[in-house]
Amino acid sequence: MTRPRRICFVAYRGNMACGGQGIYLWFLARELARLGIEVDVVVGPPYPDEMPFALRVQRVPNQEYWAKWFTSDYAGMLPANNRLGALSPLNLYELGASRLGFLPEPFAFSLRAFRAIAARLRLGERWDLIHDVQCLGYGVLGLRALGLPVVTTIHHPLTVDRRASFIRDESLSECIGSMQFYPIGMQSFVARNIDRVFTSSEESARTIVTDFGVRPRRIRNVLNGIDTELYRPNPSLERNANELLCIGRSTDPNKGIKTLIHALALLPPSLHLTLVDSDSPDNEVFAWAREVGVADRLRVTGRLEVEQLVELYCRATVAVVPSRYEGFGLPAVEAMACGTPVVACRGGALPEIMRLTGGGILVEKDRPEALAAGIRSLVDHPEQRAQLGQRARSRVEAHLSWPRVAAATLEGYAEVLAERRGRPTRAITSDRLGN
Repeated sequence: MTRPRRICFVAYRGNMACGGQGIYLWFLARELARLGIEVDVVVGPPYPDEMPFALRVQRVPNQEYWAKWFTSDYAGMLPANNRLGALSPLNLYELGASRLGFLPEPFAFSLRAFRAIAARLRLGERWDLIHDVQCLGYGVLGLRALGLPVVTTIHHPLTVDRRASFIRDESLSECIGSMQFYPIGMQSFVARNIDRVFTSSEESARTIVTDFGVRPRRIRNVLNGIDTELYRPNPSLERNANELLCIGRSTDPNKGIKTLIHALALLPPSLHLTLVDSDSPDNEVFAWAREVGVADRLRVTGRLEVEQLVELYCRATVAVVPSRYEGFGLPAVEAMACGTPVVACRGGALPEIMRLTGGGILVEKDRPEALAAGIRSLVDHPEQRAQLGQRARSRVEAHLSWPRVAAATLEGYAEVLAERRGRPTRAITSDRLGN
């Protein structure tokens, strides 16, 4: 197997709190470094936690215009100490695009990353391969045009998020906003024109083929990883036989939270639900719970530290994943890694994950009665719960630990490098880059 010696990750957001891409970046880079690969990272804000295993983490700043627009911090979009800085081409583009309701970060970051990497190439640095993490901006194709093999990771294409946004929209203007916000045209074009797309499930692979037009032979399912050293059973914590747990955003229709609230109303009053979601009074979940008479049986936690989340998994008797769609289903895997059985809906990749782990049961999506029946079947049978939890833990370790995912990813790198050996590639020289 032709292993790369040195790779470079590019990621337009790197912090673990900003989504799965930050978690993916940190853990995969760590595991590859443990396998002897030299890892560089070029990353935008919010930046990742310290990465001592990386050769270098190059931070690529931006003005975070979109984040300020999203939080209605319009005054902050023009910093008082450097207003002229907004007139530089990329900053001006990001400012204007953000105010018009577009997501400009992937495109702008990709150009900045291209510029940063090209500058380092001119100084003599070399990489065997570039690994893009869900950016898919045009600048990524620029790196490939320089002769570098380029792969990307897509956990699920943005078309899935756009369809969920259409479900939320209540007016024509909101639908137009959803249509223009997601840079689907750019991302699908880039995905079709790089060396390999890594994804985390067969369901996601099919969606990438259908929605982005990527050829199936250029997609590799390497699954997704979990830190099994952190997410693990804790025998010192006693499980609460009446506690159900769900991790999901009520604002995302794909998460099926409303279905779960209606299912809770069909369950015995002794059962309570802990929901890891925003605890803002404006969260619709509180209104849903009042409508069906379960407000006193619902606890919404707000944002938690990872250690607090692990404790919730270890204390719950059953974790519920009522999603209508998941590209992978990380909350289900996290729960099962902690030895907690799962009731999940047949949505997206969840059937694949449940078959792989054998750690729970599947029910029909969008049906509160089916969800309630599945929950009750586990709540009423403690021995079955224990057996499912033990089996799930061992299978998660075997198939979904980060070392296993890193090894599969490394095999994918080797395939790309072998293909590259089979056809001529342009040499990269300082002279060429300077022209």
